[in-house]
Formats: sequence, C-alpha cells, structure tokens
Amino acid sequence: MRKLVVFLLVCLAVSPLLQGEFTLAAADKVISLDMYFPVAVGGGPDKLISALCEQFSKEHPGIKVNPVYSGSYADTRTKVQAAIKAHNTPAIALMFSIDLFSLLSMNAIYDFESFCTTPEDKAWLNGFYPGFMKNAQTGGKTYGIPWQRSTIILYYNKDAFREVGLDPNKPPATWQELEEYAKRLTKIEGGITKRYGIEIPSDKAGYAYWMLQTFCNQQNGFNLMNQDGTEVYFNDPRTIKGITFWKSLSDKGYQPKGTSAWATTPTDFLEQRAAMIYHTTGNLTNIRKNAKFDFGAAMLPALDSRGSPTGGGNFYLFKGVPKEQTEAAFTFIKWMTADPERVAQWSIDTGYVATRPEAYETQRMKEYVAKFPYAIVARDQLKYAQAEFSVYDQGRVQKILDDAIELIMTGQKDAKTALDEAQAQADEILKQYRNK
Repeated sequence: MRKLVVFLLVCLAVSPLLQGEFTLAAADKVISLDMYFPVAVGGGPDKLISALCEQFSKEHPGIKVNPVYSGSYADTRTKVQAAIKAHNTPAIALMFSIDLFSLLSMNAIYDFESFCTTPEDKAWLNGFYPGFMKNAQTGGKTYGIPWQRSTIILYYNKDAFREVGLDPNKPPATWQELEEYAKRLTKIEGGITKRYGIEIPSDKAGYAYWMLQTFCNQQNGFNLMNQDGTEVYFNDPRTIKGITFWKSLSDKGYQPKGTSAWATTPTDFLEQRAAMIYHTTGNLTNIRKNAKFDFGAAMLPALDSRGSPTGGGNFYLFKGVPKEQTEAAFTFIKWMTADPERVAQWSIDTGYVATRPEAYETQRMKEYVAKFPYAIVARDQLKYAQAEFSVYDQGRVQKILDDAIELIMTGQKDAKTALDEAQAQADEILKQYRNK
C-alpha cells in the first residue's frame, strides 16, 4: 500500500512536467510558412497583410504564416529565385502575375488543379474574373491565384478641369481628347511649366512597358507578346504608333520631357504638378485619402478600342518544400481569396480590384461604391483588359523593352530604330523556348 501511495505521489509530482513536454511537442508541430510579399507598390499593404496573417493563425492554430516583405515585385522575383537556387524555397509567395513563364521554366511551381479535388475547391478555382486569369493560366492549367490585381486607370483633377473650362464629369475618352485636354490643362507661368496636363510614368525602375501596353491594347486589343510567352512584337507598326503618340505629349510640352518616375507620379498629381496621370488602381485609396482637391477616375482614353493590361500579383505554390507546408500554404491561399467579405475589404482598403464578382455583391462593397463610385472603374475596365506583358526569361526581355522606351522618351533614338534593336535582342533570347 505504501508503495502505491509513493507511486501516485511521484506521478502527481511529474505530471506538470509531462504536461509541459506535451504542450511543447504540440507547439513544435505548428507549421511555419514564410511568405514573400512585395510592398513597394500601391496601396500600402504591409500592415494589412500582417493583420490578415495573424487572423488566419488564430483561426488555424496549427499554421503560422510569416510575411517576408521583399520590396518591389522585381525585388521579390530576385529574392525568390535566389532562395530556390539556394534550396531554401518558400512554400508560398505573392509575386508578379507576369513571372509565370519564368517560374515554369525553373519547374518551380505547382498547378492548382492538382490540389482542387472537391466540388467546393473547383468552384473556388473557377470563380475569379476571367481577365485576371490571362496571366495565371497556360496549357490548360492554373498556376497563379489572383489577389493584388489591377488595371491602369486615368486620375484627373476636377478642379483643374473647371479652371480651364472643361466639364469635370467628362474625362477624355479618346487619344485626340487626351491631347486636347492636356494642352488646355498645362499651365505655364513666366516660361516655366507649373502644371503639366498629363503625366504617364516611363522610368525603368517603374513599369514603362506596362504603360506602353495601354497604347497597344487600344488598337483593337493588340498586345506586345503571344499567349505562350515565346514571341514579342516590339517593332510592330502598332507598337511604334503607340509610343510615338506617347512621346508626342512630351514633345509638345504637355507632359514632362524625358522619363517620369513611377514612384513620384502620384505625388505630382496630389501636389497638383500634373492635372492627369496614368497609374494603377492600387493607388486609388492613397489618392482618395490624400487629395486636397476634387478628383475623378476613369477608364483610359481609347483609339480604335478601349484597353488596359491587367497588373499586379498572384499567389504561387512552390515545389521543393515538405508536403505539409504545401498543404498549409494551399489552405492559406484559399482562406485569403475565397471569402467575398475578405476580398471586398482588401479592395476597399487598398484600391486594388476585388478578384471575385461576388465581392461586389457584399453589403460593405455596395455601400462603399455608393459613396465612392470610382471604386469600380478598374473592375469595369476588365471587359477591355489584356494580359500584362509576360514571357520566358521575363527579367531580361522586359529590361530590353524598358531600355528601348527610355532611349525613345529621352530622344536618344527614334522609335523605329530603338524598337528594331529591341526586337532583335528579344528574339535571340526567346528562340530557345519556341517549338518545345
């Protein structure tokens, strides 16, 4: 009997230790995911993403998502590719939608059809706006899930319109009107331009190629590349026509000469140094919160048709990580993108387009749009949208085009010469990916 009592006392004494060991073991089973996420973009998403990751972990205590804020989309591409080569691959990343072919060439990403085994999963996968899937699918498979997505829109200063006698509720609808409005809105005092009529960012550090696409897409949907990412059309007459018109706005003094910086173009608009700008809808919330004047937002002016490339980032699932991490990452991506309320709130908080139609049917979105109708401009433009420029070896080919745009905009080369040279350089790179 005494031995039994002693045994029970020992068990009671060590039980807290055993309980502690069990708790520690359970904690050790939490799946930790590093998620690369770009933040040098519009919308200021870092605090929002951190809050969403925390909310997800509360609802899924067995999974912890650690956002790794990685600079611009280009920075994120570089860091993820370096991590893959160093065998330190993340399970998940939010990367440029245009990185698709480069990631496929590395055999780095999974298709989502392989994970969507239930009717609910398949309905989720098929529920995104088709325009955003143009940079997410190839070969009948889906490799990216839209999240931080956009189109380019026109922002315009209504007060400046009133000042020069333009109707503030009628933004320019054509290239001809864009030029006419830009001329009237340009303000020169003492030989110095105090306000430009239009500013379209064109620097290499930004998205010069993206802006050029607008002038291509508006020629009956013409685009700079084929759907397979193996051919480009840099020296097509329509490309030359587009950039020639773009540069003419600078030559005539309606737009800053040389190149304009992507990062400072919204500031120029907010500080009324530019009466109209082209920029991502991802800056819509920023401009709404900071504009000290009456402003509007509209679809881009048309030539033969309206048109804008889509833009922004998709979630990718990466190969080369433990199975449980991949499954946890898939769970997180679905959680982020399936709930209409969450998708709607992200759009409201950032200005990016809600990627699923049902998000616009939520009460919160309906109330927001009723108060701020410009929130649906970029969404409505999706019916005219084309795929953003995306090819194999994206970084190198994109740089070739961005360099050519800089040479043209700064007057160092004429459009045909610069784009002929760019075409030859891109063909040399892309020929290895054809007929595979």
